[in-house]
Amino acid sequence: ANFSLTAIKVANSTLIDLDDPSLGCVNIRVGFHSGPVVASVVGDMNPRFCLFGDTVNTASRMESNSEQNRVHVSEMSAELLESQGLQTARVVERGYIEVKGKSKMLTFWVEPKSEKEWLSKAGKKKKSFSQYSNPS
Repeated sequence: ANFSLTAIKVANSTLIDLDDPSLGCVNIRVGFHSGPVVASVVGDMNPRFCLFGDTVNTASRMESNSEQNRVHVSEMSAELLESQGLQTARVVERGYIEVKGKSKMLTFWVEPKSEKEWLSKAGKKKKSFSQYSNPS
């Protein structure tokens, strides 16, 4: 969860075009699911490490059904996150949504508990994300 929230923060402080700051910064959607996968190296000439299975497909659906600069997770992931005792984030029910190939699924948002608290607990360095910004 912390990695996802950090990825959004860093993306939001990355200019789309260094030569034209008026275009703004990068916006991303994030989604994840938890479950079993099969992993393998595929290919002879150009081998690649790949993950396969329903978990991968569901994670992809979480991302594609997410919203700009938000973290969207499945019920399974939400339960796992809550069981780990989130200190810097909270899980908020989004409700049931129609997910292609899955019918209706109960899904959740992961949000920082508070910006100030999240920045102080999210990492050991405790840096402000404005340090990642490109100068205007």
